[in-house]
Amino acid sequence: MLDHVPLTITIPIVEEFIQFSKLMIPKKSKEEEKFVKVVISIFKSLNTSLITNYESLKQIVNSLAVGLEQAWFSNTKNVNITKHSKKWWNDDCN
Repeated sequence: MLDHVPLTITIPIVEEFIQFSKLMIPKKSKEEEKFVKVVISIFKSLNTSLITNYESLKQIVNSLAVGLEQAWFSNTKNVNITKHSKKWWNDDCN
């Protein structure tokens, strides 16, 4: 007779999402130059003197986020990821 209790565990199996493409701005490209110029102009145009409370701060931050997102999506390229692709954290991909 055994003096222990059998151990049982449940392992959930979920479908894994595999990314096949990513958005990127090629390093030292016209797109990167344009993106940087747009981001600089966005920061220059922020009027932080209007921040007097939480709501005004929230509006400024939201407008910054929208501007940066628009700049990003208008300058990125959709690149397919293959087994021969460089690692996503490689400096050449930024």
